[in-house]
Amino acid sequence: MANFETIIYEKREGIGYITLNRPQVLNVYNIRMRDDLYEVLGAIKDDPEVRVAILKGVGERAFCAGADLTEFLTAPSPIIARQARWARDVWGLFLSIPQPLIAALHGYVLGSGLEMALCCDLRIASEDAQFGVPEMGLGIIPAAGASQTLPRVIGRGQALNMLFSGQWLKAAEARRLKLVNQVVPRSELLPMAERLANRIKGHNPLTVRYAKQAINRGLDLSLEQGLKLEANLAGSLLASLVRAA
Repeated sequence: MANFETIIYEKREGIGYITLNRPQVLNVYNIRMRDDLYEVLGAIKDDPEVRVAILKGVGERAFCAGADLTEFLTAPSPIIARQARWARDVWGLFLSIPQPLIAALHGYVLGSGLEMALCCDLRIASEDAQFGVPEMGLGIIPAAGASQTLPRVIGRGQALNMLFSGQWLKAAEARRLKLVNQVVPRSELLPMAERLANRIKGHNPLTVRYAKQAINRGLDLSLEQGLKLEANLAGSLLASLVRAA
């Protein structure tokens, strides 16, 4: 187990557990959490022992209720802001992780919390989960990817509706819109995520990584280009498996 100021990281039997750990403030995302996540995600990316990772939050009320606005709405100089963004691009790192990421979501999943979940490959929600992007009401727009990731998951019209209206979605509606893959009772949230992680872990890890790459990269290509990508990856995978045999 590795403890940081704002998260807990554990690795057990091929599964990495990333736990947001600021329950006293609903696990809101602050600069310290950004830096802690950057370190942990980088370690996971480079760790061949981690086959799959689960992202979750401590406490009864929230996975993550958004960003700490007392920090992120404070304007640093443009030079410092650009340097920090370049040095700590957590969102780009999330999206570059080759292993599958599973988000186990409960309570408030708002703003940056939803953006973190959208950077994961699979999302499981408890029945008490509520989802929202409240930035418009604060006079800002999402700055951690939601304007790009949300429409890719639920479609342009539904994403615009969430952004413009500020409407929060309950778990059942989030499931209907395919924002989450499954909804389970709260007591089943982590067990369900672990069952899914163990099924994934049972596959050849290289095969899993290539499958994730084929889908994620292919979404931004034409069908013809995507089919070529799939063929190239399938060929590379077969060659790797033959060499390893």
